[in-house]
Amino acid sequence: MSEITFEYPWVFGLLAIFLLCSRFCKPRFEAIIFPHLDIFVESQGKRPLLLEVFKWLAVIFVLTALASPVVTNRIETEKKEGYSIVLAIDASGSMRYGFEDSYLASTSQDNKFAVTMKIVREFIQKRANDQLGLVVFGNFAYVASPLTHDKKALIQILNKLYATIAGPNYTVISDALFQSARLFEKSKAKSKIVILLTDGQSRGDNIPFDVAMRMVQKAGVKVYTVGIGNKGDFNEAFLKLIAERSGGQFFSAGDKNALRRVYAKIDRLEKSKIEAKKYVKKRYLFEFPLFVAFMSLLLYTWLLNKRGVA
Repeated sequence: MSEITFEYPWVFGLLAIFLLCSRFCKPRFEAIIFPHLDIFVESQGKRPLLLEVFKWLAVIFVLTALASPVVTNRIETEKKEGYSIVLAIDASGSMRYGFEDSYLASTSQDNKFAVTMKIVREFIQKRANDQLGLVVFGNFAYVASPLTHDKKALIQILNKLYATIAGPNYTVISDALFQSARLFEKSKAKSKIVILLTDGQSRGDNIPFDVAMRMVQKAGVKVYTVGIGNKGDFNEAFLKLIAERSGGQFFSAGDKNALRRVYAKIDRLEKSKIEAKKYVKKRYLFEFPLFVAFMSLLLYTWLLNKRGVA
């Protein structure tokens, strides 16, 4: 934000001296003997208004220049230390079911996948300074989005996903871990996180669990595992093992409100750090009033000499 200030505003107090002098400090002339002197003095005392205007313009703008006007721009920058986060989301056939039972949800908006997508979108909107990536898994795991700061593009990708998009029959958690860890190979983020959400047992993996975990540990990734649905739907012990070996935490969510609380808690645990720095940029403007003062003084002198007044 720009603002105009004066470095030496007290200089304007000198204007009072000029005003007092113009009132009480009358010029002294040598006495001469001249007939009809009163007429001569009267004619000399009537200075044109323009002459007075230029005189006071010169005085005011000289004082303005001496007060040193300056435009100040206060710039605040943020040192963003955002995290790199990969959202690994189960899109297997079981995600079409509701939270309460093992049957298809009454509407497509009630199933576990739709509810998860809504909460994940809310989570993304809160992570303003972070890089986020997306891995989807079912029968196979694939990278739906690399790490990006473009939240709008990421949400557009989310909107195109649906349950069974990665196959309906299996839940390849180890493959999802491996693909997630690979996204961090070129990341220089201080904190690397995977939030892995599933409602099923790990089945049909192409990559052994130990290989996937070595990849996770080599990349320095912390994994938060989230099991959703009824107990027994997912392998709690397996998800806890992933979290413990990577330095993360395990969470379970039996309904959509519990799931929202889980993501809110992770958001608080892994909050981005922002350090603000303030800069002040100054631009001095004294040359502009000084130029006006000079031109006013020049015109004042020219008018004065034109009238033949000393």
